[in-house]
Amino acid sequence: MAARCRKGSVQILIKTMLFIFSFMGELEDLRKKKLSQLQKRYMNGGTTLEKKYPDTPIVMLDADLDEHLKKYPVVVIDCWAVWCGPCRMIGPIIEELATEMKGKIVFGKLNVDENPQTSMKYKIMSIPTLLVFKNGTLVDRFIGAMPKEMLLGKLKHYA
Repeated sequence: MAARCRKGSVQILIKTMLFIFSFMGELEDLRKKKLSQLQKRYMNGGTTLEKKYPDTPIVMLDADLDEHLKKYPVVVIDCWAVWCGPCRMIGPIIEELATEMKGKIVFGKLNVDENPQTSMKYKIMSIPTLLVFKNGTLVDRFIGAMPKEMLLGKLKHYA
């Protein structure tokens, strides 16, 4: 009887071990599948290691401006205000350029009334002012509204 009891315990132990090993194999398969999904997402533009360029202007704030300047090599920020007529004229041009220059230049919009720290830091005295950053450093600024072709000509050598 004791031998039969030991034999039953050993069989239960073996079945348990087989179950655990098969479960570990399933976990390994799930881990490999998840790793593969993450690799595909990183390579195809999800939350990426590779930069994903927006095709519309990014709304920028004092709090996140530096983050955007570090994330993209070339950033053009439209410093504007709601009450500014020329700002409203250049707004649609910035929208169009964001689409046309996707992958080359990232465009942002910064409301100077709501973001006084950035306005003071970059000495924005007139609007609209476009600030051009390359690798996080201010390299150029354009003041006033201008036709799309003129702005495109000024920005081409930064793209």
